[in-house]
Amino acid sequence: MFAVSSALLTFTPLASAADTSPNGDKRLGTVTVQAAKQTPAQAAQAKLDEVAGGTSLVTQADVEKGRSATLEDTLAYQPGVYAQAAGGNDAIKISIRGSGANTSPGYFREGTKFLFDGLALTGAGGTPYELLDTQGLNYTEVLRGANAFEYGALSLGGAINFVTHSGLTAPGNRIKVEGGSFGWQKQTLSTGGVAGNADYFVSVDNSSRDGYQDFTFTKAKGVVSNFGYRFNPKLETRLYIRYREEYHENSGALTRAQLKKNSTQTNVATRDTRGDSTKRGSTWVGSKTTYTFDDDATLEAGLVYHNYPQILSRQSTVNPNYWDWRDINYSLKYSRTDQLFGLPSTSTVGWSSTEHVRSGVRTYRGDKDLGVLQKQVEYDGSFDHVFSLGNDLGLTDKLYLATGLSAIQIKRDINVTFSDRANTSGLPDHYQYDEWKLAPRIGLRYYIAPDVQLFANASRSIDPPSSWSSSGSGVTSNYAKPLVPQAANTVEFGIKGKAGVFDGSLAFYKSWIKNELLNVEVLPATSTSAAVVSTSNATPTIHQGIEAGLSTRLWEGANGDSLTWRQAYTLNDFHYENDPLFKQNELPGLPKHVYQSELQYQWASGFYAGVNVRSVSSTAVDYANSFYAPSYTLWGARLGYDDPGKTWQVYLDLKNLTDQDYVTAVLPTYNAQGRDVASLYPGDGFGAFTGVTYNF
Repeated sequence: MFAVSSALLTFTPLASAADTSPNGDKRLGTVTVQAAKQTPAQAAQAKLDEVAGGTSLVTQADVEKGRSATLEDTLAYQPGVYAQAAGGNDAIKISIRGSGANTSPGYFREGTKFLFDGLALTGAGGTPYELLDTQGLNYTEVLRGANAFEYGALSLGGAINFVTHSGLTAPGNRIKVEGGSFGWQKQTLSTGGVAGNADYFVSVDNSSRDGYQDFTFTKAKGVVSNFGYRFNPKLETRLYIRYREEYHENSGALTRAQLKKNSTQTNVATRDTRGDSTKRGSTWVGSKTTYTFDDDATLEAGLVYHNYPQILSRQSTVNPNYWDWRDINYSLKYSRTDQLFGLPSTSTVGWSSTEHVRSGVRTYRGDKDLGVLQKQVEYDGSFDHVFSLGNDLGLTDKLYLATGLSAIQIKRDINVTFSDRANTSGLPDHYQYDEWKLAPRIGLRYYIAPDVQLFANASRSIDPPSSWSSSGSGVTSNYAKPLVPQAANTVEFGIKGKAGVFDGSLAFYKSWIKNELLNVEVLPATSTSAAVVSTSNATPTIHQGIEAGLSTRLWEGANGDSLTWRQAYTLNDFHYENDPLFKQNELPGLPKHVYQSELQYQWASGFYAGVNVRSVSSTAVDYANSFYAPSYTLWGARLGYDDPGKTWQVYLDLKNLTDQDYVTAVLPTYNAQGRDVASLYPGDGFGAFTGVTYNF
């Protein structure tokens, strides 16, 4: 929805005066009209506009007008997306349309596919979070639900694709220093450029935070790089490398009484067991090669190696566990534009795969018998293979039909190879699942104006269980729990586009889900034992909601000053269809209503200032709906300066101006029986954050 900027008029040297022909006739000089080239973000937005459903794009330049610490900052103001940090680390809770709704912060993300530059980060075990930081990003694509078909995403939540800067989009050198409340500090250094047919971009960063809540210290450092080479106009390749180390202490869930008394405290179990996470060095290496044929059809091949070891509760007196994850992901996609039945047509054929080549966990004693093995589980050979066919057909100059069919082969191989106690559960030590599933999609978009479209689609989504959800690190769960994929049928309709001073979207959707994968804390953590969290397939559930986003240019002065107002509203209505025990109760984990808004004044000189608000309704904590986290409203403000010459940038971001105690996420429980249980993660109090960027 980005408009092409005004055409550049380039005149030949003689165009300043009329030419005279040899016969004496006057003639005008040659005038060349050249349209300004789209940026990669603008081209990506134009492509998203052609999807018959809910999508959005976030430029990192907009995000960096304020704090850019975690994806909570990046994904703010995105309808349908819930992204909240607990403890200030990268292990934030992210959910789209209720995907992974009751997965707590600190766990791998589920229900949404994450990619870097179109190459998969998500594997058969879900999505590790340490690489989900904001470093080196150019822009972020959000494709909700089946609208992520292009990326081979069949999950209920869709996909989030992070696109890295290159030497073409971020030439030169950049230093950025940030800091603020709760001991947060971050330093970033990047460089990029072009050398002949090659380009490069490298960014390094280092950050730490003492934390608002006790026992939430975090530190991280990493490298992001993007190297490209163009062999000829038809063949180009890119190599992406991401490496990150992170350590953080886990946020402890509180009761409402504890939150009200002192929201900076942690719970006793977290403090005594010293729950923490050590990411010893996660490496993600991706390669993407694109060949363009004479008829402008393209063939794109991708390959990813992902190694992400981690240690959970390393300093704990209760069951430290060591995880080893190594994935191979590959993809192949052929796209062409031609005629079908005499109508303009764009077709794609794709294949993508992600596989555990080595994966498992070892759990040890953490007391006086430190180092004694208690449990070992292996997930080797678990994979997801997706084959997809898609077509976009122009029925008229205003009406387009999108069709697609995906086939997914899901294999899960969970093997409890050792346990220091007998398995008395009645469940097996080894569980293997291997089946094919189909996921069709059909959609329509109709343009009621050049930049405004009505859309509707129907689709089927498939969410395989993560490998570790059948048997994780818990020593009492010394069995392989049989789980089956979650499947949903979804319908969506709405409107999106740009008209005059308005730019926005409105979508309604409803999903009928079978075997939804739900998590629940069966037993809370104590000073001598770890929490027991279980995943199960639920009875039929319903996810339905509204996703609305609107940006309005309220005023624009003759000198270039402007006043804009952006808003995002999400309605989350997730409940059982008719469960024998819980009837039509709400599913815990997400608030029903979320509203975000920002009013910003932008001076032509580069200064800007604005106020913002986030209002959230109460959140069910348990499946019995006997206990809720309270609603809240937070106010904030941002101001700063962007040098028109692109040399300097400075910002001041103020959060939670009223210093309100609030709940940023919950830990779902089975039945709280109306009691004030310790399931509430506290959000940060008032904070001030600032940053300075220098480009040279």
